[in-house]
Amino acid sequence: MSDVVDELLAILQERKANPTPESYTARLLAAGEDEIVKKIGEEVIEVILAAKGQGNQRLVEETADLLYHLLVLLVARDLTWADVKAELARRQK
Repeated sequence: MSDVVDELLAILQERKANPTPESYTARLLAAGEDEIVKKIGEEVIEVILAAKGQGNQRLVEETADLLYHLLVLLVARDLTWADVKAELARRQK
């Protein structure tokens, strides 16, 4: 999973550094943290609804959407996937 996440983070960081009007990521980052957090909240609800009766494929799709928006928040805060992995590793001890 990490390779895909790392690749996606690199794309998100590029969109932050070199925004273009057609990029959803760039528009979301420009809208600010409140908008990003709002999208995360919407995606959390969609994950719950998918889990409660929309089938596995829909759950996978909504989980991907949630992960994408969480990664956008990390990029907005200049955090990395390595930061998250380090925290997960810390919790295993």
